[in-house]
Amino acid sequence: MNTDFLIVGSGFYGSVLAERIASILKKKVLVIDKRDHIGGNCYSELDKTTSIEYHKYGTHIFHTSNKKVWDYIKQFTRFNNYKHQVLTNHRNKIYQMPINLETINSFFNKNLNPEGAKNFLAHLTNIKKNWKPENFEEKAISQIGEKLYKAFIKNYTTKQWGVNPKKLPASIFNRLPIRFSYNEDYFNNSDFQGIPLDGYTQIFKNLLDSKKITTLLNSDYFKIKEKINVKYSTIYTGPIDQYFNYRLGILDWRSVKFKKTVFNYDDYQGNSVINYPDLKFKYTRIHEPKHLHTERKYLANKTLVIKEYSYQDHKNPYYPINNDDNKKLIAAYKELAKKEKKVLFGGRLADYAYYDMDMTISASLVKFESIKKNF
Repeated sequence: MNTDFLIVGSGFYGSVLAERIASILKKKVLVIDKRDHIGGNCYSELDKTTSIEYHKYGTHIFHTSNKKVWDYIKQFTRFNNYKHQVLTNHRNKIYQMPINLETINSFFNKNLNPEGAKNFLAHLTNIKKNWKPENFEEKAISQIGEKLYKAFIKNYTTKQWGVNPKKLPASIFNRLPIRFSYNEDYFNNSDFQGIPLDGYTQIFKNLLDSKKITTLLNSDYFKIKEKINVKYSTIYTGPIDQYFNYRLGILDWRSVKFKKTVFNYDDYQGNSVINYPDLKFKYTRIHEPKHLHTERKYLANKTLVIKEYSYQDHKNPYYPINNDDNKKLIAAYKELAKKEKKVLFGGRLADYAYYDMDMTISASLVKFESIKKNF
């Protein structure tokens, strides 16, 4: 089989590159994926019982402040006006997440204004001057105090990562904003936000809709690569340690699994996502995908609920575990990658990084500009 470019993986990184190479460079692209569908972890499908479209690998909210990415992706989809709100269930009471003024007042039974809440938390943290947190737990306590940390963060983090938060880097806590207002928009700092009106899978169908692009599913790159003659480059978006047959060691990943349940009433929890930080719940959160598409009409007295469980599995990678050992290992693998001829690496699995969708698209567009210079 002959092709100009071979792209391994049909997630956003690979699909955007395929579209650009076919549209701009007018070259033939072969996209292969070991799964039976395109779209990577952003794949969405209709539940057969309820006809509710759900995200097979967990709720994905598209959000960005990158105008270039927004203008690009809008060529392949329209978005609804969904704004993401996350709630958390602690001791059978619902609170706002991320922690905001409502969370603070509700948890401590206060009626503080923004300035009062800031002073209140400053008193709770009481951190020594010039003290630098050395791990996730210390960072969290330095920002929100021990009581809020133990209620909403500690056990949830333990379930999600499978380790004591003291063993996680402090930088992970930076993804959790703290607000001293009643703003409930989880991605308030993003200029653009929404869910694709026609679902995520349709985006990938549109991206790969070219006579110059051939897509092969259920195709293991390592089993068929010798049968493919690539003229220019292979673009590999899979796990980088697998590419090198784990010769330096196995990178650690956290994975997630999902349990679907259909209920015979209209609404189960009133929100798309609710976190469950208490250890008595084995799952980390519950998704109810019908709340993502309020513009759609659904069957009466039917809703789909999906419980999410976290576990360790490098064969089904979701979240990289960026401890010191893994940082050294990925650095070593990236040095190997530089020596590969006619192979380019990119995407969250090859980079051993957690990327939001807009970051992945942006990286793919940047990579395309680099490829284009050779033509």
